[in-house]
Amino acid sequence: MDNKIKVAITQGDTNGIGYEIILKAFANNDLFDICTPVIYGSEKVMVQHRKKLGLNTAFRVVPDAESTSDNHLNLINVVGDGIDPEVVFGKTTEEGGRMALLSLEAATRDAREGKVDAIVTCPINLAAMPKKEFPFTSQNEYLGSRLGGEALMLLCNPYMRVALATNHQTLATVTEAITPELLEQRIRQAYRSVERDFLCAAPRVAVLGINPHASSNGLIGTEEAEVLSPVIAKLAEEGVRVFGPYAADGFFGAGLYKHFDCVLAMFHDQGVTPFKALSMDEGTNFTAGIDVVCTSPDHGPAYDIAGKNEASELSFLHAIYNAVDIVRHRETFDESHANPLQHIVQRDRREERRPKREE
Repeated sequence: MDNKIKVAITQGDTNGIGYEIILKAFANNDLFDICTPVIYGSEKVMVQHRKKLGLNTAFRVVPDAESTSDNHLNLINVVGDGIDPEVVFGKTTEEGGRMALLSLEAATRDAREGKVDAIVTCPINLAAMPKKEFPFTSQNEYLGSRLGGEALMLLCNPYMRVALATNHQTLATVTEAITPELLEQRIRQAYRSVERDFLCAAPRVAVLGINPHASSNGLIGTEEAEVLSPVIAKLAEEGVRVFGPYAADGFFGAGLYKHFDCVLAMFHDQGVTPFKALSMDEGTNFTAGIDVVCTSPDHGPAYDIAGKNEASELSFLHAIYNAVDIVRHRETFDESHANPLQHIVQRDRREERRPKREE
């Protein structure tokens, strides 16, 4: 527990606010007390952002993750020698997407090799990402493909945790996508994540309905009765504390989310809209279900304010705090569930208390 968590930070789209929120966050030296940060990016891009924004946050360039220094903002150059990347603030460019991908590739490679403990990703622009190398609809999916496990987007803030059964897909495909198998998988993932990643014993998971008013007893669709309710009943019989399906509007409007440790929404806007409405600056996007702890601020590259020194670093700060906490939580959970010695000792003592049979 005395060792600092080494956090890889990807630069995101270089035309957005990624470097601004990094520079603002690490202007406060208190962050170095909880982690050793290492940016996977470009020294030249960093200098361009600092100059444009008038920020003076210090950083040092290091050759690799093993050479990082505590109490410093470290940066590894992920672009080749002789390449002079150009920052075009607030614009979608191929180079901005290519730079984001280079950063992701390097950070995930080091994470797989155990050189960093967690990854915090700055926002990307999906439209700028190279389609061949990045055939994904979110960074969560990319991270899941590179780091082992099955990715689940789980948004967390001081008020709630919201997981998504389906992510970035059209509404026309949502109903077909939510099969009993997928729903059971997502509930189990959410339950395990809250239990291990947030150290919540016997968590309570709420499942939202697909249709308006959770179908009103079959008046508006049948998915709740045919898919959701049977899966919920099956898992509840196994001891999983899962409840629902609930009508999404009343669930959030009446504040029922306060009584649960996680809410499983069926599609993106059903969960993300109330989440952001209640806590835009404090939200963290956590990729649950994979082997490496990965978080990100819960916003995009914000082209409209890029280069204007108007971006808030609060969500990025929460992403770092959550990454560090979750790494520690996993250590604690795994250690507490790994040693069967207590049960062995108890069995042996029972054997000692038994009267010995006389020969």
